[in-house]
Amino acid sequence: MHGTAPRASVTDPDQAETVLVWDLPLRLWHWLLAVLVLVAWITPNVYDGLHRLAGYAILGLLAFRLIWGVLGTRHSRFRSLRARLRATPSYLWNLRRGKTGRYLGLNPAGTAMQLALLLVLIVSAVTGAMQVTVRFFGVWWVEDTHEVTSYLLIPLVVLHVLGVVLVSRLQRENLARAMLTGRKLLRRTTQGIVQRQTDSSGTHGTHNPRSLR
Repeated sequence: MHGTAPRASVTDPDQAETVLVWDLPLRLWHWLLAVLVLVAWITPNVYDGLHRLAGYAILGLLAFRLIWGVLGTRHSRFRSLRARLRATPSYLWNLRRGKTGRYLGLNPAGTAMQLALLLVLIVSAVTGAMQVTVRFFGVWWVEDTHEVTSYLLIPLVVLHVLGVVLVSRLQRENLARAMLTGRKLLRRTTQGIVQRQTDSSGTHGTHNPRSLR
């Protein structure tokens, strides 16, 4: 996203411009994964062929995400993963008081949820693929692991959606729409700061909440 210029927005006088954050490959990956997970979750023991097809497609998307986390654009990379995970407890503590800070990419809680979802999906998809092989067919721990991780996805997805709704309300910004358009809002007081970060090739760590409100 380096060199991407902010674009005027008239949705809110307090939020005058938008900037491209989520690249097209990442947005397509996000929504395709959401659809395929839903398909995979409702089809086992009913439409087994469709269930397996969705599972293999999910494996392919997960492989792409791991590659794109290294080779993708700034906010698609995993480069700041550790810093944001370390910031997650303090972020959640501040969230209790309605303080979210301003993040162009994922906030610390979003980063932690992304990691949890990826890990659970990887285990669920891999054990699902193992189940249909000769070597692991009928092996109890493979079947149990696949079942447990599949059910674990439900509360994680619910928490993810609730978190998006909560932060969207607190920040007065539609984060689901941002994942469709790729663009997020900039407040007048922070446009200069964010533009300098966009044009800079320096640190990609967590933004200071006080400087990006």
